[in-house]
Amino acid sequence: MRARTDYLVIGSGVAGLFFALKAASYGEVLILTKDRPEESNTTYAQGGIAGVFSSEDSFEAHIQDTLTAGDGLCRTEIVREIIREAPDAIEELMSYGVEFDRDAEGHLALGREGGHSYPRILHRGDATGAAISRALLKAVQNHPRIQLWAGFFALDLITQHHLGIYVNRGYPGIACYGVYALEERTGTIWTILARVTVLASGGAGQVYAVTTNPPTATGDGVAMALRAKARIANMEFYQFHPTALYEPEKRPAFLLTEALRGEGAKLLDPIHHRPFMAKYHPQAELAPRDVVARAIDTEAKIAGTPYVYLDARAIPNLPQRFPTIYTYCTRKGLDPTTDLLPVAPAAHYMVGGIDTDAVGRTSIQRLYAIGEVSYTGLHGANRLASNSLLEALVFARRAAAHSAPLLKECKWQEDVPDWDPRGSRHPEEMVLISHNLQELRTLMSSYVGIVRSTFRLERARRRIALLYEETEAFYAHTYPSRPLFELRNLIAVAYLIVKCASIRKESRGLHYILDYPHKNQQLVVDTLV
Repeated sequence: MRARTDYLVIGSGVAGLFFALKAASYGEVLILTKDRPEESNTTYAQGGIAGVFSSEDSFEAHIQDTLTAGDGLCRTEIVREIIREAPDAIEELMSYGVEFDRDAEGHLALGREGGHSYPRILHRGDATGAAISRALLKAVQNHPRIQLWAGFFALDLITQHHLGIYVNRGYPGIACYGVYALEERTGTIWTILARVTVLASGGAGQVYAVTTNPPTATGDGVAMALRAKARIANMEFYQFHPTALYEPEKRPAFLLTEALRGEGAKLLDPIHHRPFMAKYHPQAELAPRDVVARAIDTEAKIAGTPYVYLDARAIPNLPQRFPTIYTYCTRKGLDPTTDLLPVAPAAHYMVGGIDTDAVGRTSIQRLYAIGEVSYTGLHGANRLASNSLLEALVFARRAAAHSAPLLKECKWQEDVPDWDPRGSRHPEEMVLISHNLQELRTLMSSYVGIVRSTFRLERARRRIALLYEETEAFYAHTYPSRPLFELRNLIAVAYLIVKCASIRKESRGLHYILDYPHKNQQLVVDTLV
């Protein structure tokens, strides 16, 4: 089956939906999402979105907080531009029906999170992402120039490679003509041609054993871009959220938003129940996430337990301010107003990604990347809390405006062949896929987690290479399926994380390696693959 569209968007989180609404002013838009449209990292985002809306705050303060968190690797001009555009982008988001919490006087209620010097987090209770997702999905579904196809899994980007041309990273002018996509309901592989293709496919938390990300976060966009020979940056920086509720074997882990600590919750050691964060950072509980995650990891190892405690009992009106958390915890037999909550870090946000310029362009022509799948330079070596939704909004607007002229310049590449399934059979040994996936997650958590070493990285590299060989041999004679391609994609992401981590011989931001525990000022550069 074949289809054509002006804009093809992969992903239905805030980046993809906001882009679609903006791009629909210029042409027809088709959104592909492999699951239910609301199943995205956006929906799971509890905390909120950062922006300067108070006279006490300033753009410069937000910029400096972002640069500090980024630990020397932010692209400073990008940081300045995005933060200055934030209020306009958020106002536009609200025009689609997103309602943020307000105080008794009707002003926006601003929360504070780790790394922020002032309250500047707009939120909707503790389910901000879900509120944004609902509003944007409603606007998309009501737009006459936007189609949303659910249950379509993007397999590969179409480039000159599929026209029989040998393409490597040195090939001049690699261009994207669309994607091959699997319609899961029928098993049909579609050839979908587009003038402009946009990857907004989110992160890859499923590469780790414990993650706050939904099952859809399997690094599909980064892996497709890697296979298409796009430039990837800074994959060694994977952010672990410090405080996921400790529930062994629970996937995804339930997030206890950083806003709890912004409202006064304290981290306690698991033996004596004493606060410990002041030992690690002058901002204590409001330190950047990498510091808090490593502190929790250290305290848990000292105590010999897999968790520490979060004490939220002193937060006034907790059930009203954090209804999602309160309801979930009470269902699990924990009352946050009276009980200590066991917490441990969980893989949360892919800071690195597909390298882009200031408008979301990748190194492949006609291909843009926005949201978590991209690396824009805003986050540097560590994402400042609640800057991610902001980045998605601003880059969605920029990419839509910049790509509009391409609709006149670019034609559909009609001579692209359909996917050739000859010689393929449907997978029967699904246990091979599930076993390799479990092994991948275990080794990534054991060897490439919060604290790393050269020895651990080398062990991970060898095992990932073996998993790659086994999986590619299975893929060579098997009809495409979502589980198989998700495994292939996660192996590609694991390879990138290990490769980038091996290159960076220093500790900076989210990358902490025992062999090189200090920053090296000669390495204030991006890790490009």
